[in-house]
Amino acid sequence: MSRALPLAIFLALVGLFGFGIWWNAHHDPREVPSPLIGKPAPAFDLPVLGDPAQRVSKASMLGKPYLLNVFASWCFACRDEHPVLMAEAQRLGVALVGYNYKDEPADAQRWLAQFGNPYGLVIADRDGRTAIDFGVYGAPETFLIDAQGVIRYKRIGALTPQVIAEQIEPRVRALAGGAP
Repeated sequence: MSRALPLAIFLALVGLFGFGIWWNAHHDPREVPSPLIGKPAPAFDLPVLGDPAQRVSKASMLGKPYLLNVFASWCFACRDEHPVLMAEAQRLGVALVGYNYKDEPADAQRWLAQFGNPYGLVIADRDGRTAIDFGVYGAPETFLIDAQGVIRYKRIGALTPQVIAEQIEPRVRALAGGAP
C-alpha cells in the first residue's frame, strides 16, 4: 500500500501536467468566457479623468453602443495595444471609452499626453472597485456594451487589427442591424 501511494500521486501529477499542456494548446487564454455576456453591465458612477467633479454613470451612457477599454499607465501590454487604438478608433463604428484602472490620475494623463488619446471619454476607477463588478482581471481588457447597457463581448488582452476586424467589427455591425 505504501509503495502504491507515491506512484498514484506521480501519475495524477503527470495527468494534470498533460491536461495543462493540452488545454493551453487548444484554448486562447484571452477568450475567457464572461458570465456577464448578454447581461446588463454593472451600475457605475465614476469621475472623468482630469475632471473629478464631472461624473459618468451607466445611465448616462445608455442610448448608444460603446467599447469600454480598460487601460493603465503601468500596463506594458497597453503600450502595445495603444498604437492600434490610435489607428483604429475612428473606424470602430462605436464610441471608444477609456477606463483608467487602478492608476494615479496624473500618471494616466501624462501617459495619454505622451502616446495620444484615442478615447472620446476617459473615466477613472482609481481603486478598482467598479472593475470587480465588471469581472476585470487586469489591463488591457475591452467590453462591447450595447445601447441598452448590455455587455455583448469581452476581450482579455490587447486588441490587434485582426481582433478588431474579426471580433469587434462584426459585433458592432450586428448591433447596428447589419449582417454579422
